[in-house]
Amino acid sequence: MAYALHFPRSFEEAFRLLDPQGQPPALPLAGGTDLLPAVEAGRWHPGALVSLSRLPLATFERAGDEVLIGGTLPLRRLEREPAIGELLPGFAEALREVGSVPLRHRATLGGNVVRASPASDLLPPLLALEASLDLRSQHGRRRVALVDFLRGSWETTLQRGELVERIRVPVPRPGSYRWQRVRPANDISQVGVATALVTSDARSPWRIAAGGMESHPQRLSGAEAALPQEDPSPGEIEEAVHRAREGTRLKDDRRAGEEYRRHLLGVLLRRSITSTVERARSMKGRRT
Repeated sequence: MAYALHFPRSFEEAFRLLDPQGQPPALPLAGGTDLLPAVEAGRWHPGALVSLSRLPLATFERAGDEVLIGGTLPLRRLEREPAIGELLPGFAEALREVGSVPLRHRATLGGNVVRASPASDLLPPLLALEASLDLRSQHGRRRVALVDFLRGSWETTLQRGELVERIRVPVPRPGSYRWQRVRPANDISQVGVATALVTSDARSPWRIAAGGMESHPQRLSGAEAALPQEDPSPGEIEEAVHRAREGTRLKDDRRAGEEYRRHLLGVLLRRSITSTVERARSMKGRRT
């Protein structure tokens, strides 16, 4: 299928090309690691592709108690930012597990978030870290929590003509990401579990999210509520595992059956909690 390829140099030009009323629609192109194969395979039929490569979106900065990650910043550049490993160790783990190094040189965080894959390795840690998105269109800007942005498998609240300007992640957040795959590299996870610690919630300091769900990566609020303290007892951890397994609907497909995924969910959650507790102690030690 033939389509035009545009390289706008300003947001105004980009939004004009991404006119929501245009037929067939123009689609924004970031890294293209998912979009271009889909177009070539005939699953998408855009009237044009609008490259975001010349817009000032491949940025990274620390702003107070947040890091701001530009929507088109390649994952490999993000992975190599010292602040990510230091302040967000669980997210750093997940970044290193996305595809291959060549793929991470092209793939972007904004594109991964918008794709909303049920098996994403980046959405669970971002959910556990309570990330939010700054979205921009010709009508202005809006901010939305990631947990509200995701609607279902491959489905989000992103509107036509809207771009992910940046992803906001609170720091520092001790955390951990644990996953299981059929193959250790260049595969997608059967189950991925992320945990993180926060200090602003009196009910539970824990945030837990998982991928490999029947719909899309989600927070596991029942499991969070079973952990009332930063250093939970073995019994509290087992209660969190029980709630996660019983309160979660998991995928059943060629990569793994539902019951096997349920078993993995418990194993990975225990490991992730243990790792996060150890990292929290280490991070506190460095600050004292």
